[in-house]
Amino acid sequence: MGEKHTCSYHDQEACVSIVPIFNHLAQEQMDEIMRVVQSVSLKKGEILYHAEDESDALYIVHQGQIKIYRLTEEGKEQLIRILLPGDFTGELALFQDSVHEAYAEAMVDTEICMIQRQNLHQLLLKYPTISLEILNEFANRLETAEKQTTRFASEKVETRIALFLAECLDRQGDVMTPEFELPMSKKDLASYLGTTPETLSRRFSQFEEKGYIKQKGQRKIEILDLDGLLLV
Repeated sequence: MGEKHTCSYHDQEACVSIVPIFNHLAQEQMDEIMRVVQSVSLKKGEILYHAEDESDALYIVHQGQIKIYRLTEEGKEQLIRILLPGDFTGELALFQDSVHEAYAEAMVDTEICMIQRQNLHQLLLKYPTISLEILNEFANRLETAEKQTTRFASEKVETRIALFLAECLDRQGDVMTPEFELPMSKKDLASYLGTTPETLSRRFSQFEEKGYIKQKGQRKIEILDLDGLLLV
C-alpha cells in the first residue's frame, strides 16, 4: 500500500461529502466520521490491496482512479470495475472477517480515504442509514455483475461493445450531444468486455466504417447512428 497519513480537515470533509453512503448525514454526524478517516496516497501503478489480503477497512476514492480486477489462470487481468471519486471498495469488511477476492490498483496518482473496520462498526451501529446505503450499493453492483455475466455467456463481442457504448451515452444524459469519453483505456475496456485489444480495435473500426460511430482521438467517441449500433 502507498503512503499513509492523516487527512487535513478540508480533505476529510471533501472526501466524506462526496460519498453517497455518508452525504445524507447531518453535518455533526459527518464530523464524527471525519475524525476517524486516514488518507493513503498511491502513485500510478501502485497496489492498494492484493487478492487474499485481509479485508479490514473501507477505502473511498477522494481523487484519481482505482481499477478492481482479478487474474485468470493464465495470468491475464479481468477488469471488474473502475472506481472514480466518491466510489468505494472494501465494504465486505463491514459485515464479516474476510479477504479481498481481487486486486485494487491506482490507474493514476490517487488519494484514498480509509476507515478501519472497528471504526466503521461503531458508525453503523450509531447510524443505521449508512448500512441501508451500502446495501443499495451492493444491489447495484450485483445487477451490474449479473448483466456482465449474461453478456459473456450469450452475446457476441460486437453486441457487448455496442451495448457498452450505448450505456456510456445514456449515463452522459445529453442526447443532444451524442459524444462522450470512454471511462477507461481501450486495453482496460477490452478486459472488461472479455475480449482482446486487437478485436476491440477492429470492431471500433468496423463500426466507424458502417457510420455508427466516429472515433475522435484515443478515447472520445461520437455516436452517429444509435439505432444501427444497437442492431449489430
